[in-house]
Amino acid sequence: MRAQLFRLEAMRHLQVVRYAINGLVATAVHFGVLQVNLKLLSVPSAGVANFIAAFFGITTSFVGSRYYVFQSHQQPLLGQATKFGVLYAAVACLHGLVLYGWTDLQGWDYRFGFLLATVLQVVLSYWGNKLLVFKK
Repeated sequence: MRAQLFRLEAMRHLQVVRYAINGLVATAVHFGVLQVNLKLLSVPSAGVANFIAAFFGITTSFVGSRYYVFQSHQQPLLGQATKFGVLYAAVACLHGLVLYGWTDLQGWDYRFGFLLATVLQVVLSYWGNKLLVFKK
């Protein structure tokens, strides 16, 4: 029994490490596409360039989550992609609301608000993916 609990804890730890690696890769893809859009393709708007880049980063995150982080999934691709998109849209809205409340309403430093919102985003997206999107 004790060995089984240890094995479950080790697997959970590995999943969190894989989630972090996947997030770093997705962030690198997002930033890389942003740079290509701005520097090579000369997209005139940073907002538009970032929106396009976010699509690539989120797609990378989904593929990595499905095949690398949460490998024991059983649901069809389209269903998971839909749930993933809804989850990430909700988390992105929450991120924006936290930053709005922290900075615009309270007048506090946006960098700390961004950090707080990002920590909240990482935690919610991990548990949302684990419990809703890629559940067994």
